[in-house]
Amino acid sequence: MVLTNPPFGKKSSFTIVNEQGQAETKKLTYERDDFWTTTSNKQLNFVQHVANMLAIGGETAIVVPDNVLFEGGSGETVRDRLLRQYDVHTLLRLPTGIFYAQGVKANVLFFERKPASETPWTQKLWIYDLRTNKHFTLKRNPLTFSDLEDFIACYKPGECHNREETERFRSFDYEDLVARDKTNLDIFWLKDDSLEDTENLPAPDVLASTIVENLGAALEQFSGIQEELEGEMAEAE
Repeated sequence: MVLTNPPFGKKSSFTIVNEQGQAETKKLTYERDDFWTTTSNKQLNFVQHVANMLAIGGETAIVVPDNVLFEGGSGETVRDRLLRQYDVHTLLRLPTGIFYAQGVKANVLFFERKPASETPWTQKLWIYDLRTNKHFTLKRNPLTFSDLEDFIACYKPGECHNREETERFRSFDYEDLVARDKTNLDIFWLKDDSLEDTENLPAPDVLASTIVENLGAALEQFSGIQEELEGEMAEAE
C-alpha cells in the first residue's frame, strides 16, 4: 500500500549558458523503461512511479493536482493506461483552502494494481465532490476529520461493491470516461450556489482566497505551457 502526498513542483526546465555564451533551455524529463510516457510534468511522473511500485493487488491513495485529471498529451496517456491496467475506483475532489501553496487545487486518487488482462480493469470510477460549495481556510475554518466522515461512509471501506450514489457521490462507467475528450476526469455535476445566490456569498476573505487560488492555478498552467514551448523551440534550434 502506498499513501503519499508528493510535492507539487512547477519548474519543468532550467536554463544554462553554452560555450558560445548563449542561454539554452533544458527540459527536466525522466526516461524510464517502466514509465508509459516521458514527460517533464512531475505530478504525472509521480503517478507513474507509484503505479509501478505496487505489487499485484497493491493499492494507493495519492494526492494529485487538477492538471493530472485533464492535461492532454502525456496526461491523457497516463489516464488511459491507469484506467485499463488498474482498477481506478475512487476520486476525492478536495476543497480549496487546505494547502499552503496558493493556486493548488488537489484530489486524492485511489487505485489498485491488477494482473494483465485483455479487458480494462476499471469498470466504474466513483467521484466524491468535497469542493463545490465548500469553503475552508488554514486558520479560521480548517478542514477537520468530521468534514470527511460523509466521504468515508460513502466509500464503504471493505465493501465497495455496496456503494450507493448520493448528492456528492456519483459513479461514471469506463465507457463514458474514455469517451470524454482526452479522457478528462475533471468532472463536476453540482451547481455552485455562489454563482447565483448573491445574497449569501462567502465571507470576503474566503472570496479573496478563492480568487487568488484560481488565478494561481491559471498562472501555473500557463507557466507550464510556456516552459514546454521554450523547450521545444530550444530542441528545434
